[in-house]
Amino acid sequence: QVQLVESGGGLVQAGGSLRLSCAASGRSFNTYTMGWFRQAPGKEREFVAAISWSGGSTTYADSVKGRFTISRDSAKNMVYLQMNSLKPEDTAVYYCAARGSIWPGRSPYDYDYWGQGTQVTVSS
Repeated sequence: QVQLVESGGGLVQAGGSLRLSCAASGRSFNTYTMGWFRQAPGKEREFVAAISWSGGSTTYADSVKGRFTISRDSAKNMVYLQMNSLKPEDTAVYYCAARGSIWPGRSPYDYDYWGQGTQVTVSS
């Protein structure tokens, strides 16, 4: 069982940056693939980025590639999403998610545990 708590969301102007954090508790965190997803009003939850249990592999949605960076600190049981050059279309609730060690996992249905989400709003 893994519990996830996101933080770091907020309101930012277009072109700005935010760093989201996900604190994980529970057993075997270091064996989990971790992902970030987002959901805008009226839209389905979509994949943003994922990182393997070792941190050695990452994958991104095309819409954020080159602007967002996912990382993890296994010693602290933390996962991060650094978001740069933010655009209004990045506005959404962002969710942290965990799954078993199987890689990669780009569908929400691949993930077993979810945080409560954090709101990111990018103004134009």
